[in-house]
Amino acid sequence: QVQLVESGGGLLQPGESLTLSCVASISINSFYLMGWYRQAPDNQRELVATITSGGTTNYADSLKGRFTISRDDAANIVYLQMNSLKPEDTAVYYCNARGAIIGSLWGQGAQVTVSS
Repeated sequence: QVQLVESGGGLLQPGESLTLSCVASISINSFYLMGWYRQAPDNQRELVATITSGGTTNYADSLKGRFTISRDDAANIVYLQMNSLKPEDTAVYYCNARGAIIGSLWGQGAQVTVSS
C-alpha cells in the first residue's frame, strides 16, 4: 500500500521556523507532482506549495518568500521549510502526491500551531 507520512509538526512561537517532512513508501519519481496543503479550523483546505518531478515549484501568493518546498529523490522525501511563522499559519498540513496510475494520495496530516 502506497503511503505518505508527514512529520515535524509542533507548537511554535511567532517568528520561529519549522521544517515538515513527507516520506513516501515508494519512489517519489512515481509522482508527477507533490505538494503541501493546509487546513485551518473552519476553513477549506488550501494550497501551500507544489513541486514537480522536474523540480519546478509553485507557491500560494501569500506564502512566497517565507515557505520553501524541496525534494530529496534518493530518500523519497518532500520537505516544507517554513520561516517567520505567524499565528495564521496554524493549521493541519497535508502532503499530497499525484501519479498517473495512483491518482491523488494524501498523508494523515501534521499539526502546526503558532502561538505566543
